[in-house]
Amino acid sequence: MHTDTERCVRAVQSKDARFDGWFFTAVLTTRIYCRPSCPVVPPKPGNMTFYPSAAACQQAGFRACKRCRPDTSPGSPEWNRRADLTARAMRLIADGVVDREGVPGLAGRLGYSTRQVERQLLAELGAGPLALARAQRAQTARLLIETTPLPMADIAFAAGFSSIRTFNDTVREVYALAPSELRTRAPRNRPAVTAPGALTLRLPFRTPLNPDNLFGHLAATAVPGVEEWKDGAYRRTLRLPYGHGIVALTPTPDHIACRLTLSDLRDLTVAISRCRRLLDLDADPTAVDDQLRADPLLAPLVDKAPGRRVPRTVDEAEFAVRAVLGQQVSTAAARTHAARLVTAHGDPVDDPEGGLTHLFPSTGALAAVDPETLAMPRTRRTTFTTLVAHLADGSLNLGVESDWAETRARLLALPGFGPWTADVIAMRALGDPDAFLPTDLGIRRAAAELGLPSTPAALTARAAAWRPWRAYAVQYLWATDDHPINFLPV
Repeated sequence: MHTDTERCVRAVQSKDARFDGWFFTAVLTTRIYCRPSCPVVPPKPGNMTFYPSAAACQQAGFRACKRCRPDTSPGSPEWNRRADLTARAMRLIADGVVDREGVPGLAGRLGYSTRQVERQLLAELGAGPLALARAQRAQTARLLIETTPLPMADIAFAAGFSSIRTFNDTVREVYALAPSELRTRAPRNRPAVTAPGALTLRLPFRTPLNPDNLFGHLAATAVPGVEEWKDGAYRRTLRLPYGHGIVALTPTPDHIACRLTLSDLRDLTVAISRCRRLLDLDADPTAVDDQLRADPLLAPLVDKAPGRRVPRTVDEAEFAVRAVLGQQVSTAAARTHAARLVTAHGDPVDDPEGGLTHLFPSTGALAAVDPETLAMPRTRRTTFTTLVAHLADGSLNLGVESDWAETRARLLALPGFGPWTADVIAMRALGDPDAFLPTDLGIRRAAAELGLPSTPAALTARAAAWRPWRAYAVQYLWATDDHPINFLPV
């Protein structure tokens, strides 16, 4: 969008927050870059230039605006809507791969050469993978500086910097302030740290956001010991690259309140990225709802409760296992099966609040499970053991970098995997916004009630008009039922 100058100028002049994260406005006279909704008086159009990423602005010599804080805007929805090289690379960078494995590791995961990846990102985003990762490190550092009393040396390494000098230089360059000055300017009502590694932060999103089905689904399907709904918050354990964590996510009208407790602060960037992905916070609800509202039979559902998101996952392999456990059984039975696996094979964790006890078992632990101990039909045992074996040996990859169409085809080739299982994994684990479930009983029932075709083939044909947002149409169709997944827990 940053190449459409006229449209960008209109968005800046109207201070339209819907475009925050889509592009960034750099002001040539002040050498500052802002989000489109910056509250200051808009500069003259001739003094504006536009960039697709904060990293590109920084690389061009602009510093972040101290008023609108463009580095804290929601991420571009492009990276969750697309499955091409650039989008997959951006999802991996957000997951901290460059910091842990370098650019060669990023390229290896994508199946391209380092040069190809750098050239593609530079052409589309105006910055290479190192610059994009550097911008992310700077944002993480600012978050730690402003919300924790940690020493600056600890913050430098927790944010992913290789040295304190690099940390100081980067913060000064990006924010035009020294780290100590950033802390001095931070709000005085900083949340108190109640436990080692505990952080409280706000996760922004584009409005509207309907929390009912989002948190309702997560709470209704929560696995005891791993997830819970407590005091108005969804809480769960997280398996992270350097350790583990516990997160509590609470919906509010203008942000998601996030309370993180980490065993290793180096996991902060990854934890935030996975929580945003879990709640689909980088979605563009206006684009989604406008497309679905064009269907006269869907329009009343959209108008009644706009802004529905797709509840996703923090661990793609975990969700795939749970999808198999949930085949042809009730939600309660699926939770029971998963809870037994967690108790027997999950890694125990300490929860200061006492409700969570384990991490969901790793694929390696699940691959060692004796199939005869599984209380399920023999054919489903075969499905389960085949899936975890492929996940454990790496022959099946469900990571954020996976190609949606190719991965769906690999899933369908496994025994016991039909279209429903493959598509629900594509929708909630892989993040495909166009995944569709025409064979789902709830979808077919909702379609019949609304006057839509109820047979899978006919419904799929009708749903072509909803593309590329059919996963969101699923949420609106499911919402016609009175199942607990559709209601925010009391």
